[in-house]
Amino acid sequence: MTNELPKVYDPKASEEKLYQFWEKSGFFHAEVNPDKKPFTIVIPPPNVTGQLHMGHAFDETLQDILIRTKRMQGYEALWMPGTDHAGIATQIKVEETLRKEEGKTRYDLGREKFLERVWEWKEKFGSRIIEQLKKLGSSCDWERERFTMDEGCSKAVREVFVNLYHKGLIYKGNRIINWCPHCATALSDAEVEYETQPGHLWHIRYPLADGSGELVVATTRPETFMGDTGVAVNPNDERYRHLIGKTCILPVMNREIPIFADEYVDMEFGTGCVKVTPCHDPNDFEMGQRHNLEQILVFNEDATVNENGGKYQGMDRYECRKAVIRDLEEGGYLVKTEEHEHNVGTCYRCGTTVEPMTSAQWFVKMAPLAKPAMKVVTDGETKFVPDRFSKTYLHWMENVHDWCISRQLWWGHRIPAFYCEDCGEMVVSKEDVHVCPKCGSKNVRQEEDVLDTWFSSALWPFSTLGWPEKTKELEYFYPTSVLVTGYDIIFFWVARMIFSGVEHMGETPFDTVYIHGLVRDAQGRKMSKSLGNGIDPLEIIDQYGADALRFTLATGNSPGNDMRFSNERVEASRNFCNKIWNASRFIQMNLTIGKAELPETLALEDKWIVSKFNTLVQEVTANIDKYELGLAATKLNDFIWDNFCDWYIEIAKTRIQGKDEDVQKVLCYVLSGAMQLLHPFMPFITETIWQALPHEGESIMVSKWPEYDEALHFAAEEAQMETLMDAVRAIRNRRAEMNVPPSKKAKVIVLSGQQDTFAAGSVFFAKLAYASEIEIVPEAPADAAKMVSVVTEDAQLYMPMNELIDFEKERARLAKEKEKAEGDLAFVLKKLDNPGFVAKAPEKVVNVEREKAEKARELIAKLEASLAALG
Repeated sequence: MTNELPKVYDPKASEEKLYQFWEKSGFFHAEVNPDKKPFTIVIPPPNVTGQLHMGHAFDETLQDILIRTKRMQGYEALWMPGTDHAGIATQIKVEETLRKEEGKTRYDLGREKFLERVWEWKEKFGSRIIEQLKKLGSSCDWERERFTMDEGCSKAVREVFVNLYHKGLIYKGNRIINWCPHCATALSDAEVEYETQPGHLWHIRYPLADGSGELVVATTRPETFMGDTGVAVNPNDERYRHLIGKTCILPVMNREIPIFADEYVDMEFGTGCVKVTPCHDPNDFEMGQRHNLEQILVFNEDATVNENGGKYQGMDRYECRKAVIRDLEEGGYLVKTEEHEHNVGTCYRCGTTVEPMTSAQWFVKMAPLAKPAMKVVTDGETKFVPDRFSKTYLHWMENVHDWCISRQLWWGHRIPAFYCEDCGEMVVSKEDVHVCPKCGSKNVRQEEDVLDTWFSSALWPFSTLGWPEKTKELEYFYPTSVLVTGYDIIFFWVARMIFSGVEHMGETPFDTVYIHGLVRDAQGRKMSKSLGNGIDPLEIIDQYGADALRFTLATGNSPGNDMRFSNERVEASRNFCNKIWNASRFIQMNLTIGKAELPETLALEDKWIVSKFNTLVQEVTANIDKYELGLAATKLNDFIWDNFCDWYIEIAKTRIQGKDEDVQKVLCYVLSGAMQLLHPFMPFITETIWQALPHEGESIMVSKWPEYDEALHFAAEEAQMETLMDAVRAIRNRRAEMNVPPSKKAKVIVLSGQQDTFAAGSVFFAKLAYASEIEIVPEAPADAAKMVSVVTEDAQLYMPMNELIDFEKERARLAKEKEKAEGDLAFVLKKLDNPGFVAKAPEKVVNVEREKAEKARELIAKLEASLAALG
């Protein structure tokens, strides 16, 4: 037994101390244990640049609920933590700091010195988000914390790259990619976000080279026309069939280009003629490959026009667009301009419009990897919760393109390809190459580009467990049990982890993918800097405590769906904390027993609460197993607040005051068990309360999870108690309607076929139904018509009216209310009788006044009926 619980629960006073106690005690740590079944979750590694936001808090809360539950259920539960090096984000952050503080660029420092600065920045700020996760109560195994660029993960990255390269699944090629001019790097398809933007469709004349006429092409991107190397029409288009095989003149540039047929062309879009720019459009690139068209790149990496742009060289792409339109118009080539909305790709990181362009990059060949990764989902080896996201995953995998994995950055895993400057030999190797194996030259340089950040995080479920080494942790904890993540990174991360696990480990990386939605603001809007509607979870924790935040996030959650967050909901969770605390403090202050166990004999109300708790154990456990965490949290809230606090404790107070040890045991048993079920959701307050009650063991988080016991299912007693509770509620409601204060006691006469039930529960009515006495009768009282009566499913209840009401005072109160209502009605009718008001006021205003009049008439009628009933 600990000291008495303080009068008020103060999260700030206990949360940090409790977390340190858990961590120092080693409760978060998992070891290979053949006597236990493993349960593993790998954390979606937050960026080292990151700061805890509401999306993190939501994701980590759900994971912590699962891991704490499984730990208590006796699993060897490992929650593997770590952080991601976040190539683009981190490099940009350090470059900004360098520019602001020293007026330098990374090129002023050089690659080696710049990377030293990045590592310094990482050491200084990279653990910030980890410390913030601890404030949330995350029970990760911090002894095993990993980083995507630590020695082990880096070794895994090289191993995978080299293996895939030698299998022919990684190659370097000049292909169309997404280029971000601001971040100055290539992006994968998954890193491009599309948004609808207003634009134009320009119709441009292309004269036929033989002088026999012209054709008109429609384009949304005239700034790329300098790179046109053909015009395509559909082979089934009767309008242009006679032109196939001819050539036309590219306006302004005066270059002859071919006219060819390709079924890709949509005859209904624009004019049915498409300008083909293989270097600046993915579909044009594919057509160019099919028809062996020339490739002309017209943009530099900063999206300015290069030397292939002729007179437009040096212009920004949008400046170029204006100049091209002007020249086409002056040359008589511009036919017309139409308004047109189209999808525009933007960089997921900075929002800049991406530029499709051909570039020599490294790619992963996806088709051979996608097929087995789809099979593990269709075969049920990996299940999505909710299942609808398996269709999203499979659709993307069926249509996936080769993955561009090279990035033009310095921070990241440098691609392990080595070039001989003398003979041109290229070697891909797990070890650094200093001597050319072909000619013996030492003039060897490594590939400048680094790998896409997602390449290393795709290996996370097995690289963190020691792969490529055959560690005991890898053998025991892999495959992991469940991945918890948002639907917004199914393509970025989930899909890549699945095909990587299948390819390199020979089996899927997790049994279940539990998908949750996004946290939105109270109006349902996505939280963003631009809207200024983001909520800092650390501020919420500081104000309300981590438990209140966690419970709010849990109760608003259903798998796959977005949730709305508001301070009002957090306040409700904080109030729940206070309710639990006050109830627990009352119980603890009245305890004289030393052990939380059920007594041999249980009263009716004891059997009811024990049976309700027993059912709660079964349902909450089942809900958590099905990832219905929001439903589990709601059931816990309802049981603790309503059944336990508002009913059982109130019923038990008389017995507590009489020092009844049996009721103490029941209170302790149910409260301890409820705290165990609630612990994964609200770890701090539950630990504090559990420690203050009679208990065995060091901590609630390593105590045994409650289990359903058929012997504690008391269906008959539950039904009996529900009958009594229905009667109490009915009496309370009727008294409230009549404005009878709780201090005014009244006799309750019960007519029911369940006389034994009411006899057993008659003691409750004095306290809960404000009864001066209870009389159980076989038939209705002779003067029943003069009594207040209420009906429940199992009983007819009567209360003598003169015991409830002071007739003179009640008549006076009702008369006063009637007088006020009549005055209100007269005031409204005066307005409505005024022809000027009705004629001039807006119809909506007049209707409001008419509604007021109707409500006043209804109120007067009710008050007159009440006065008549008093006689």
